[in-house]
Amino acid sequence: MCGIFGYVGDRQATPLLLEGLQRLEYRGYDSAGIATVDDRRRLDVRKATGKLANLIGVVQQAPLAGTVGIGHTRWATHGEPNDTNAHPHLGGSGKVVVVHNGIVENYQELKDNLIARGHRFDSATDSEVIPHLIEDLLDQGKPFPEAVRLAALQLKGAHAIAGLHADTPNAIVALRIGNAGGVVVGHGPGECYVSSDLPALVSLTPTVTSLAPGQMAVVRANGCDISTLSGERVPLQKQTMASNPIVAAKGGYRHFMLKEIMEQPEVAMSALRGRLAFDPGSVTLGEVPFTPDVIRSIARVVLLGMGTSLHATQLGARFIERLARLPASAENAAEFRYRDPVVDKDTLVVAITQSGETADTLEALNEARRHGALTLAICNVPGSQVTRIAHGTMLMHAGPEIGVASTKAFTNSLVCLLLLAGHLGATRGHLRDEAVRDLVDTIARMPGLMGQALEMNATAFGPLAAEYARYRRFLFIGRGLLEPIAREGALKFKEVSYIHAEGMAAAELKHGPIALVDPETPVVAIALKDALYEKMVGNIHAVRARKGPVLAIATVGDEIIAEHANHVLWVPAAPPLLAPMVATIPLQLFAYHTAVYCGSDVDQPRNLAKSVTVE
Repeated sequence: MCGIFGYVGDRQATPLLLEGLQRLEYRGYDSAGIATVDDRRRLDVRKATGKLANLIGVVQQAPLAGTVGIGHTRWATHGEPNDTNAHPHLGGSGKVVVVHNGIVENYQELKDNLIARGHRFDSATDSEVIPHLIEDLLDQGKPFPEAVRLAALQLKGAHAIAGLHADTPNAIVALRIGNAGGVVVGHGPGECYVSSDLPALVSLTPTVTSLAPGQMAVVRANGCDISTLSGERVPLQKQTMASNPIVAAKGGYRHFMLKEIMEQPEVAMSALRGRLAFDPGSVTLGEVPFTPDVIRSIARVVLLGMGTSLHATQLGARFIERLARLPASAENAAEFRYRDPVVDKDTLVVAITQSGETADTLEALNEARRHGALTLAICNVPGSQVTRIAHGTMLMHAGPEIGVASTKAFTNSLVCLLLLAGHLGATRGHLRDEAVRDLVDTIARMPGLMGQALEMNATAFGPLAAEYARYRRFLFIGRGLLEPIAREGALKFKEVSYIHAEGMAAAELKHGPIALVDPETPVVAIALKDALYEKMVGNIHAVRARKGPVLAIATVGDEIIAEHANHVLWVPAAPPLLAPMVATIPLQLFAYHTAVYCGSDVDQPRNLAKSVTVE
């Protein structure tokens, strides 16, 4: 969750940039930097590792001048946290500078091509290819905004970018590709701002313009011009932010739940930062306090959770068995503690809890420690109770989750579990070097694929919610890695819509639940193109033969599912390990929109609490 902030106007940019970055500190970061262009068209950059106070100290010793500038707080992905890898990044000429949120999935290919054409790189980041691509196009005679647009079209993945050019003074070019986080332009009298986060603008201006995915803005002191990345002009639409801080915190969304669903590609990147190394490929989990010898001595893994976190453990167990070849089981924490569990010093017990205060999970973890087990927490709240009980903690880095029904914390739990499985597999020697590199490259695609899933389903739910809200019971089915997602989809649906839903393995249908299938019982089938696809198609036929309505989650372009399901929600083709995260998104949106249609209190469903601190 990097932060971007920019200013163009008639005031000195430096203090405004530093203040803007301070308002984004809550997003988490390991380095920060700013860049300005002065009235002599000189571009200057200051960067510092660590907290923003370090950057402020650097700027005090070496001030920057100029009334246009950009700033950034970084959480490392490619390249360790240091001054060189911190943003902003310059091109070779020193005249182009950019800040960037996202992962350039094809950066190595782009970098190799640029090096072959004479470009030299200073950092270990993927982001540095962007200013070099822009410079390449400037050298071909393209104007700066056009060079930025054409460079952006070469990038794979989801991105938010802002850039300056010393020879194009008094303008910031900013753009958004997919859902790597927001890009918002704030409009003030004789000045404009660019921010990755709407709340950062609340104290500066009430008037904003939010870029949609695939849009670019050329921002000047007197306003901005917006176009698509294909070059078509877009009418400027200004919105007035509510003065109510709670409304403003929703970032223009009707509910926190929807905002948090939409944030998932960005917060997934936050969970990856600092944990993936791309050259050479490795999964680095400094938070896991166990030595390689201890990890190699582990005989089994037990994962603890409740509710949504229990579904995360069910998928996590599958990840660990697949990547680390360790026996792994998912356990309901409330039951685990009362059954005299068989765990010992060779057992790793992993507790998943968004709040870190879930009573059943805390007591189950204490029980595991009493038996001498190794313990690890996956949690979203630093300093919470679970972080004080476990031997080590992996933070989800999902940011504050306000909606009671967990969405982004669930998917970030899955990200953490996948990283943990890869770390265990590599340390134990099951994943060799090439397999680890392949895994890292696969995981890096996750934010982009999640963003595509959001875009594909952004407008799918108008008539669909009205169609399905009239039914009173649902079955959700999936196979393999997608079975826990079916269970989570059913839980999310009943949590917020108050309509009964049951999630299960698709094979279980014929062992009893198929008795419920009739024209009044829709079946939500997760039928992606994977190793169990044909089995799922057979399950759909069994439902349709009994006149049960089928809403399918399917891989885009699947004509067989389109023919046999009543309705289809499409997702992009994804590697098997990423398919669960991608399939989660339309299920969350289905639950949300159905609940809104039913008039439910989406953010605070009846009878539910965000953190269950009692048994």
